[in-house]
Amino acid sequence: MCGIAGIIYRDGSQHPIGDEMTRMLQSMKHRGPDSTGYALYGAENGDNGNSLVMRYKLADANTPRDFDFEERLRRHRTEVETRLAALGADVQEVEEETPYAFRVSFDYDGDLKLLADFVEDIPEAEVLSLGRSLEIIKDLGDAASVHDQYGLSSFNGTHAIGHVRMATESEVDIAGAHPYWAYPYSDVAVVHNGQLTNYFMWRRRLERAGRRFMSECDSEIIAVYLAEEMTNGATLEEAMDKSLDELDGVFTYIAVTKDELGVAKDELAAKPLVLYESEDLVALASEEIAIRAIVDHEIETYDPYEREVLVWQR
Repeated sequence: MCGIAGIIYRDGSQHPIGDEMTRMLQSMKHRGPDSTGYALYGAENGDNGNSLVMRYKLADANTPRDFDFEERLRRHRTEVETRLAALGADVQEVEEETPYAFRVSFDYDGDLKLLADFVEDIPEAEVLSLGRSLEIIKDLGDAASVHDQYGLSSFNGTHAIGHVRMATESEVDIAGAHPYWAYPYSDVAVVHNGQLTNYFMWRRRLERAGRRFMSECDSEIIAVYLAEEMTNGATLEEAMDKSLDELDGVFTYIAVTKDELGVAKDELAAKPLVLYESEDLVALASEEIAIRAIVDHEIETYDPYEREVLVWQR
């Protein structure tokens, strides 16, 4: 079933989006109790154009804690920092969000695909997000639990998307949780509700193009598909329009860049989504209750049409 949500402040002003997205997602807890994820967009990291934030994990909440677990994490964390330095990255700060999830800020002007692949060559390492303003946080449990675990009350930003997951076709783990980073394109992420019926065809095609996949979840296809199109020069809106012709199934998805938020619905429009627009805010979610969790006055919402792509800018 799953639930998706998105918010964007059209004037680009900073708001407590960590708290706001948590209220939206927690109101839809009944749609997905297995995991919760956020793609949050804060102020751009640094002012030199080369400053990046990478979120990565080295294990899962449900990874067996054998006798070597802590020592293995320590070795792999050291190896990540060693590999960043070997590529010329100037590491500014490393934060341990949980014993297995980390946030690294650094300066780097090289190839992001090379960097992500080099890090992910370390056993059990997965890059969750990479960009100047994007940070993906996801873990097992409901929104309130993940919010507190990762200290999201202090996260201010301009826009965000989120997802509560009911696992139906892949493992209950962080790799199967949304959002998905549009590897290797910086600052692009996707959440999705539905099912793609041509998943395997697109996975083989994108793998031949050099893209990698960290899960068996069909939603990851959408993120990597958009990355492929945008790498070839398409705008977010153009890539989303094209996806309606090339991705088969029943789906609604929300995609975000560093300054845009867009939604797409397939031609059947069977997966629910409600939308609220005002002069300063756009909010959308699988259920109206999620929008009402952050808007404290009477609102009118509507449901986008079938085969429709809508994109807003901050």
